[in-house]
Amino acid sequence: MTSDSRQIPARFDPYDGPMADTVTDSRLVHGVCHHDCPDSCGWSVTVESNDSSDPVAVALRGNREHPYSQGELCPKVNRMLDRVYSPDRLLTPLRRTGPKGAGTFEPISWDDALATIAQRTHQVIDEHGPEAVLPFSDAGNQGVLAMMGLSSRFFGHMGATRLIRAICGPTVGAGMSMTNGTGRAMDPAELEHSRLIILWGTNTRLTNRHLWPTIERARAAGAQLVVIDPLRTMTAEAVDEARGDRFVQPRPGTDVALMLAMMRVIIHEGLTNTEWVDAHTVAFDELVAAVEEWSPARAAEVTGVDADTIVELARDYATTTPAAIRTLVGAEHHENGAMFFRTMACLPALTGAWAERGGGIAKSVGSYSDALLDVQAFHRPDLDVRIDGELPRVVNMSRLGEVLTSAHAAFDDGPGIHALFVWNCNPLVIVPNAEAIRRGLERDDLFTVVHEQFLTDSARYADIVLPATTQIEADDVMLPWGHLWATWNGAAIPPVGESCSNTELFRRLAGAMGYTEPTLFDDDETLLRNGFPTIDLDELRTTGWLRVPYPDDGRPFGDGDFETASRRVEFASDLLEQIGQPRVPTYVPPRESPGGDPDLATLFPFQLLTPKHHVRFLNSSYPQLPKHGPPEGGPFVEVHADDAQELGVSEGSEVRVWNQRGSLQLPVRISTRVRPGLVAVPFGWWRDHHDHHGTANSLTNDTLTEWGGGVAYSDTLVDVAPV
Repeated sequence: MTSDSRQIPARFDPYDGPMADTVTDSRLVHGVCHHDCPDSCGWSVTVESNDSSDPVAVALRGNREHPYSQGELCPKVNRMLDRVYSPDRLLTPLRRTGPKGAGTFEPISWDDALATIAQRTHQVIDEHGPEAVLPFSDAGNQGVLAMMGLSSRFFGHMGATRLIRAICGPTVGAGMSMTNGTGRAMDPAELEHSRLIILWGTNTRLTNRHLWPTIERARAAGAQLVVIDPLRTMTAEAVDEARGDRFVQPRPGTDVALMLAMMRVIIHEGLTNTEWVDAHTVAFDELVAAVEEWSPARAAEVTGVDADTIVELARDYATTTPAAIRTLVGAEHHENGAMFFRTMACLPALTGAWAERGGGIAKSVGSYSDALLDVQAFHRPDLDVRIDGELPRVVNMSRLGEVLTSAHAAFDDGPGIHALFVWNCNPLVIVPNAEAIRRGLERDDLFTVVHEQFLTDSARYADIVLPATTQIEADDVMLPWGHLWATWNGAAIPPVGESCSNTELFRRLAGAMGYTEPTLFDDDETLLRNGFPTIDLDELRTTGWLRVPYPDDGRPFGDGDFETASRRVEFASDLLEQIGQPRVPTYVPPRESPGGDPDLATLFPFQLLTPKHHVRFLNSSYPQLPKHGPPEGGPFVEVHADDAQELGVSEGSEVRVWNQRGSLQLPVRISTRVRPGLVAVPFGWWRDHHDHHGTANSLTNDTLTEWGGGVAYSDTLVDVAPV
């Protein structure tokens, strides 16, 4: 395999725009944003070329014809071409030449890189067995090919350790399924028909900006808005109390107690929809008994929300029709994260909200999109290697620090991890307990391969770094989870430099490893046609998008038929009892919270949240770019004025924020967004953006949720002191 001579085109200045040159051809290529975001916006790329050069992308704009995003892109994606043509982008394979983490590499050919990877991986397998290899990826690119493609076939054929990718999302569905039998919910576009909209644990104006016009249309028609969040977000700032809106600010991790008290009020005041409850639910009497102890006064002590506010919220929710709750994944990041969604799903059942258009719960609609997919066509379980008749072990991605620092992989007696393949993510920034991960990546006996576009924190620890394409350099299909429009992404330009797509990466790795199974080498067209058996791929490519099937009347449970064993909403769950969890909604304070372990709370008296905060980069893929990170000013810690006074610090003072996992030194920002006892450090900055290295996830908790496989980022205790 020879080196590709393509480089960044001289006539594109990534910070000033396209540069003049002779153009013989200009065309428009339509695509879609790949980020882990509910909006999945459509875009159009202007591509120019001449007889002597490869095509060049000279402009990227929102596609005004896209049925959901309608031409608007967020600030990070508006400058997508800065990313594509960044002078810091990786264009060739690299081999580490200095200590792990130092970031010193030399360019090598793809042939040399693949030969090294194959030799080292075979050595690990020969010495320790295939389970000593760990594939590690997440949602850095949510295209179907980028996320699914050939990776599971490749590692399944190898017999590598399997990864539970549940850091975001699955816990929501797992929680709701224990009540409704499914994670399905209402299309958020149906909020236009709602007359009470509760935005619970979601910062819509920042992280779901294209939904906000729908909410504003509902408000213009008279809908009341309630925002429930432990932070006073920019969405909370939109609350207008004069028109009956309300902002409710519970302590982190206490929402279940708030819901239980709301249900008690609804039941005590006779505000349940008795007819609907009788026809479509089971175990109502058990729920009544479970909520009885949760008076508004008791919930107020736990949540910090005034008892009168709890009563008024419950009455408004039960008496305003149709009423809808909009939530996303933020609240799952607590030790009781699954119970949050299991309990929330009981609220619309008590009031019969599902019976009306615009009533119920709106969250991810990924389950509707996923119905188009034949997942096994991508995974091909017939290729999986079994060890003594069993599939290889599994580890949860959120426990990567524990896995990499254990003599044996966590949770079993198998071999430790000796080879790590990373793509589609930057674990040192996105995974909790990051300092344990860093210690693991420093191991001399760990061979690490990273497929990336930039030299990320994680890539700095790699033995081999391989250059990855961006979204405009590869065909793909995007299945959104925030709206119902599946969208085609067309490759606008060839791969820049020697970069390759995720599917091409695994074809090359399969060849280098000497594998001969033909389906390890399927091309992208074959993968997509087999993976979407019920849609016309040619039509999707031509039209650009298609609407995912959804009930015409806007009511996902309009007939009252749910997917539980009883075909009803289950206020008490036999399935939960079988896995050792309470049958009925129950509040258990997270261990790492003020109401949990008292010794831990004494040592570390502040709760920490690590929110997505920055307008110019919500994703960890952007802070290194000049037009994204620097204008945001760098990391900080938000502190309430009362706490700042007690600590003896002021705006801009340097403080140490630490716990048993790590330590950060940060400037103080006196904030009205946090309540006393709560501090916030924004997510997404890399280690070099912190004066003393580390990231927000150096501090965060990697305890798993009670079920669903999620992780308790937001149940983190710290101490704060002046430097």
